[in-house]
Amino acid sequence: IGVPDTFSDYAKLMLDLQVLAFQGDMTRVGTFMLGHEMGGRAYPELGFGDPHHSLTHHQGDTSKIEKVLRINIFHTGLYRYFLERLDSIPDGDGSLLDHSLLVYGSALSDGNMHLYKDLPVLVVGDVAGIQGGRHVRYPENTPMANLYLTLLDKLGVHLERFGDSTGRVDL
Repeated sequence: IGVPDTFSDYAKLMLDLQVLAFQGDMTRVGTFMLGHEMGGRAYPELGFGDPHHSLTHHQGDTSKIEKVLRINIFHTGLYRYFLERLDSIPDGDGSLLDHSLLVYGSALSDGNMHLYKDLPVLVVGDVAGIQGGRHVRYPENTPMANLYLTLLDKLGVHLERFGDSTGRVDL
């Protein structure tokens, strides 16, 4: 009894708890942070013990970049696990995934340079009239808050502004 030995087992346990909370309709809102920016988490289950954060300051070192790539693939694999769990649970005329709106992303587009623009964000779900299956690139310097303002609007929460938003984006 306690925290699982590997991070993947721990993360899956936490994601399973979110799925159960959604399935039991205890909540339809959740958040899970795989790792915070200054965390010292290492992933020995990937075959190396370097802390994630220090690897992101790779200064062009290809071996460090390869390890960061492996960590990113590992993280997205955990997200895939979450999506598959949601998709496997019936909910009304579809699955929990069919009736969810999920956002997966990062606070930085390049940890080495501390770039916080052009963030990679994945929006998943089949609700609120959002067209899926496409890659959208917004004009340079579009605030991330514009996406959040638009998502809130689509979910029936109508605000004039959110954070540093300058308007809504096309979804």
